Amino acid sequence: MNFNIHEYPYSSKRSVVVAKRGMVATGQPLAAQAGLAVLRRGGNAVDAAIAAAACLTVVEPTANGIGSDLFAIVHSAGKLYGLNASGPAPAGLTAEKVRQAGHLEMPRFGVFPVTVPGTPLGLATLSQRFGKLPLSDVMADAIFYAEHGFPLSPVLAQMWSHAFSTYKTHLQGAEFAEWFRTFAPLGRAPQAGEVWKSPNHARTLQAIAETNARAFYEGDLAERIEDFFHKHHGYLTGDDLATYQPEWVEPIHVSYRGYEVWELPPNGQGLIALLALNLLRTDEFPTKESITTYHHQIEAMKLAFADGFAYITDPRHMSADISELLSLTYAHLRRKEIAEYAREPVAGSPVKGGTVYLATADEEGMMVSLIQSNYMGFGSGIVIPGTGISMQNRGHLFSLDSQHVNFLQPGKRTFHTIIPGFLTQNGRAIGPFGIMGGYMQPQGHLQVIMNLLQFQMNPQAALDAPRWQWIKSKTIEVERSVPETVIQGLQARGHDVRIATSSTSFGRGEMILRDEHGVLFGATEPRTDGSIASF
Repeated sequence: MNFNIHEYPYSSKRSVVVAKRGMVATGQPLAAQAGLAVLRRGGNAVDAAIAAAACLTVVEPTANGIGSDLFAIVHSAGKLYGLNASGPAPAGLTAEKVRQAGHLEMPRFGVFPVTVPGTPLGLATLSQRFGKLPLSDVMADAIFYAEHGFPLSPVLAQMWSHAFSTYKTHLQGAEFAEWFRTFAPLGRAPQAGEVWKSPNHARTLQAIAETNARAFYEGDLAERIEDFFHKHHGYLTGDDLATYQPEWVEPIHVSYRGYEVWELPPNGQGLIALLALNLLRTDEFPTKESITTYHHQIEAMKLAFADGFAYITDPRHMSADISELLSLTYAHLRRKEIAEYAREPVAGSPVKGGTVYLATADEEGMMVSLIQSNYMGFGSGIVIPGTGISMQNRGHLFSLDSQHVNFLQPGKRTFHTIIPGFLTQNGRAIGPFGIMGGYMQPQGHLQVIMNLLQFQMNPQAALDAPRWQWIKSKTIEVERSVPETVIQGLQARGHDVRIATSSTSFGRGEMILRDEHGVLFGATEPRTDGSIASF
């Protein structure tokens, strides 16, 4: 690696964690420790990732749940494998039915935005292909914390309180009663240090562990889900669950500064991060904290988002070829559109052809980049009575406009925000990385990878560094730590710059990198309750 492990300009609170035998990086310490415990019991990096992911459905329900979707990149025996465990729209749900129910666009809450959850079978699929230990062993800590409870950490409590305020305002129907019974049993959000538990969730996790997830998609749990949706005029059925299968996919990449940056192909938005990196691959920037660096990053990201919003959807419905979008010819053409001043983002014309992230690594060289999400905080507000299952609202990203690339159709997967990343050099695995947080994710990937490879920061410094995010049109937000000279320079170039009052919307990331000697370097960041567990 070319990274300067000793360079540390942005924070004195955290340092890079260094270990040799195994490492787990998550946004919650209990989840990281659950993964480490599995490694110590003889499990591998995939077992550790499953343990941490299952635990996160319990200890960070503000961002994910067992009713979520999941994406993963696994490095094993010199090869990268991609898993797309995102679920489709119900077979009986159409745009016309949503409109007939009185909606002008896909709602954020309720039964309509719920798609088939992919996380349970995604975890089981990873286990069956790569795991060493049985799921009942791997998921033991998640089941324990759901049954016996855990105390909330500060950032988690803040997110929970914000979500409760939102849900109390918007969740008025009978279909939402179980959400309040489950996540606000005292009539309010639990506070930092208070213990919360969900015995129903524990029983669901136990059933998933004992049956390699089939209990979620068939039998009692599936019947409970179908009965609930039928009762509340939804369209998710037992057949939708029983016929679901995750998909193994080939990761996609671009070359940047002598490394290969890998993402999963659509329907995820990882393509957007690669498009932006491709536009900047030949640019030279004097320092990270320069007006030119910020301006070019922002303009490249706007162009990449314009293309992503125009073309990314279920691959079966895409009108553009991924290889053409990532071609150097197309990147050269799009790069010409970055001007001296801020511009409105417009899609190009190529040739036709609440999220949690975790990273794990073991001593044998296996590494995992995994991300799962309800989409918007707790998700749809739908919790299946007696199960603790909080259902995602990924379908909110569907459009009711028949001309839109993500027009709602039965059995279709929509544009997906969650993206795991991975870094290699000349085919050698360097390591997993990821940034949580909706549309901030590709923006975070771009900034962190450039910090790491362009500006030679160590992993911790790369995560700690001040961030920006594009909001819309010419509007961007920046963290308070962005230098005033940069803010003024961007304003002079036509950017509408807003200084954020907090850093909660700028992503929360983790990273594990392995050097040529097999030594692991792990980093998380102060924007989350993150933790690195290692040995």
